Amino acid sequence: MACLKLGSKSEVFHLDGQTWLCSTGLASDVIVEVGETSFHLHKFPLLSRSGLLEELIGELSEDENYCSLQLHDIPGGAKAFLLVAKFCYGVRLELNPLNVVVVRCAAEYLRMNEDYGEGNLIMQAEDFLNEILGNWTDSIKVLETCEEVLPHTEELHIVSRCINSLAMTASADPSLFSWPMSGKGAAQSPEGVGFWNGISTTAKPHAVNEDWWFEEVSFLKLPFYKRLIRAVESGGMNLEKVAGSIMHYARRHLSLLGRQSSFPNGNRAGPASTVSAPSDADQRNLLEEIVDLLPDQKGVTPTNFLLRLLRTSMILHASPSFREILEKRVGAQLEQAALEDLLIPNMGYSVETLYDIDCVQRILDHFMLMDRDSVDYSSNSIVDEGQLSDGSQALTRMTMVAHLVDGYLAEVAPDVNLKLQKFQSLAALIPEYARPLDDGLYRAIDIYLKAHPWLTDSEKEQICRLMNCQKLSLEASTHAAQNERLPLRIIVQVLFFEQLRLRTSVASWFFVSENLENSQNLSANLALVRNEVPVQAGTRRLDRVVAVNDMKERVSELEKECLSMKQEIEKLVKTKGSWNSFLKKFGLMLKSKSDVNKKPSKPSCNGSEELPTSVGPLMNGKEDYENKELRD
Repeated sequence: MACLKLGSKSEVFHLDGQTWLCSTGLASDVIVEVGETSFHLHKFPLLSRSGLLEELIGELSEDENYCSLQLHDIPGGAKAFLLVAKFCYGVRLELNPLNVVVVRCAAEYLRMNEDYGEGNLIMQAEDFLNEILGNWTDSIKVLETCEEVLPHTEELHIVSRCINSLAMTASADPSLFSWPMSGKGAAQSPEGVGFWNGISTTAKPHAVNEDWWFEEVSFLKLPFYKRLIRAVESGGMNLEKVAGSIMHYARRHLSLLGRQSSFPNGNRAGPASTVSAPSDADQRNLLEEIVDLLPDQKGVTPTNFLLRLLRTSMILHASPSFREILEKRVGAQLEQAALEDLLIPNMGYSVETLYDIDCVQRILDHFMLMDRDSVDYSSNSIVDEGQLSDGSQALTRMTMVAHLVDGYLAEVAPDVNLKLQKFQSLAALIPEYARPLDDGLYRAIDIYLKAHPWLTDSEKEQICRLMNCQKLSLEASTHAAQNERLPLRIIVQVLFFEQLRLRTSVASWFFVSENLENSQNLSANLALVRNEVPVQAGTRRLDRVVAVNDMKERVSELEKECLSMKQEIEKLVKTKGSWNSFLKKFGLMLKSKSDVNKKPSKPSCNGSEELPTSVGPLMNGKEDYENKELRD
């Protein structure tokens, strides 16, 4: 820490209770009272250096040789006046970053300028300030002491000079400097000995991170910190760095920010706060100031941190308008959120659900509102997977949010207090084209049905209409076909679309097989005409034969899967005979297992076996299903 030594005389001041006495051998002729402390001094050393003291002593000593002065308003109080008195007497004193501010303000108050002696205290303090403001650590200490003597430091522009110096240093590239920064400085040798600037060692100083200044500025009071952030932001600093510093400051001073975790994971404590037991009102004000400081640009502040601030605002019972501001900011970049961050516990005692689902729905509403300019939400058509991968940023964001919402629904579904209407309203906010697959939504619905077994059949069908059975993967379809919690109508739809998908798949395999065999025959004819059968051509034909055989095996596997599906349906029909009439309406009545076994499949012209005969009736039953669905 830098220092400036003034004066040359030995110490002549000593304290007796609350009285400072000057042992120069001469009787004191003036008493200066500062607060509860009194100074027994001499007139001449004081009035020769201070314009104010000269004026006051002159007014009071016209009729008597002994006078008493009261300087209760002097900046810095008795501590500052003791340093001033030592300077007037020429006693040795030391100016440093911790006392130079109060000395400078006291000297200004006492009018200790060059009219009362060359090299007076104002000039000495100013020169020292200009010297140390180029150093980061000293500038921090100077700024911290400015609060003690406000508004004098504002009038003397000490605060603005400190902030400008700090902002310039923080905005500079740390790799351009070789001095130790952040007060932690010098590079260390492997033995732990510190060296700086290459002295006594060949080791180079450690690289300085871009966040090197976050920690020290986090100790500043909020008014000074706000001005520093505004200064670095106006100086062109990267907004991510600005947001990073604000986040660091918030973690230190918002003691409730550590209460972030959801119920399953317990509480996670954040960094220790320097503020001891702050009131809720002070914390609310600090939270509002921090949110106001954060850059408005989308994506600059991480979404998970905004959600943590939102949780803190709920704990502190912030105003609804303030919470709405945070909800809008989260909604603008919802695709960056993680599932665990959305699991916001309900605050208060009179709550229905474990998690605050209304808050998440408001956030999702803001997301849809802000995103509607890029996507036409009036369209209910299904978007092809190819279109999703065309690079459309809006669709990519919507798909990410859809996946997030499906996961959220699965987490909140076990809550027995979650109403069906609330579950439906949240799931229905996501347009159908945003989900390439409905597996996540199916999982959430299945969990909800398991946690709410008292739902009626009509309510079960109502919630199942949220998903599209055509957009279930093979694994999800297999699970749904065996899921006893689903209504029979949904199980039939799943099985129907699976057989439709199977028929399409088999037809495509036959088509490819025929094309390959035709290509094989054509190649063989050309080889006979030319009387040349190169070794490479023979290898190609052999590969094609192997491919055709593989296709035949695949078709055989698909037929076995089809037979397994029919057997599952037969089990349903046997256990629930009352549903036979329901199946007849859809033209989906299956033949008995004995009929299937008695009638073998006929070999096709290309060497493969035909589909089981029940596939045709299932396909023909699609028209009956579509025509009679509404009537049922």
